[in-house]
Amino acid sequence: MRNTRTRIKLFVSYVLLVVISIVCLYPAIWILVSAFRPGGAIYSPTFLPDRFTTEHFSALFNDKSFVFGRWYRNTLKIALYSTFFGTLGTTMVAYVLSRFRFKSRRRVLSTILILNMFPSFMSLVAVFLLFNSFNLLNTHAALIIVYSLGAPVGGAFIVKGFFDTIPRSLEESARIDGASHLTVFSRIMLPLCRPILIYMAVTIFTGAWVDFVLARFLLRSREQWTVAVGLWDLATNFRTANFTMFAAGCVLVAVPITVLFMMMQRFIVEGLTSGANKG
Repeated sequence: MRNTRTRIKLFVSYVLLVVISIVCLYPAIWILVSAFRPGGAIYSPTFLPDRFTTEHFSALFNDKSFVFGRWYRNTLKIALYSTFFGTLGTTMVAYVLSRFRFKSRRRVLSTILILNMFPSFMSLVAVFLLFNSFNLLNTHAALIIVYSLGAPVGGAFIVKGFFDTIPRSLEESARIDGASHLTVFSRIMLPLCRPILIYMAVTIFTGAWVDFVLARFLLRSREQWTVAVGLWDLATNFRTANFTMFAAGCVLVAVPITVLFMMMQRFIVEGLTSGANKG
């Protein structure tokens, strides 16, 4: 009787997992197929088209009414700079909060925790006024600054938890040998924290790569747009609306993130689980 109940529970669990997988994957597969579908309409009575074409991909880069190549380069530049500075800032903040004891430490931790409770778009007006006063509107530097400074707010607790699992004896031994805080941080802590650093870097890169709200809010000229803003304009502008070309653009946006996750999957899983394994 117990074996029968166990099998029924497993069967129901597998059915639910299959249904959830279909619901999650079907829109992505539909977009992928639509990217190779002839014509400009994303709707089709059949799932697979009669023939496949790559004309939408070439049109994104060759059509003079679009500057998709520039948007792609803009997004890549913003994402890479944000990843570097955001990961570095998050790591340094987490190291200080984990290893140093100072008067306002608890207040800083509480502030970071409270900031995580509010959605980021609530600060859009303040960000706009701040960058407007420094003449940084419509610049990529504005996005890089926001992404880089916002990364510690979302990731400091995660990286701090990893630092907390590293024995202090390693740090103390290095200090006895005459190592400075910077040497301990760069030569001991960073190599040990490679999994969580890769996880944070992938997270920051993905957020900067696909972000639309902040990029649409701060970037005004067409040449400064990112891919997300450019594709939004392509799909909503009644004069240039081409949904299959939009689908092709979505595929090109997804390719770097997919490749990145496939290459770094082992490190991402290790970064999420190594803290528990060390404890």
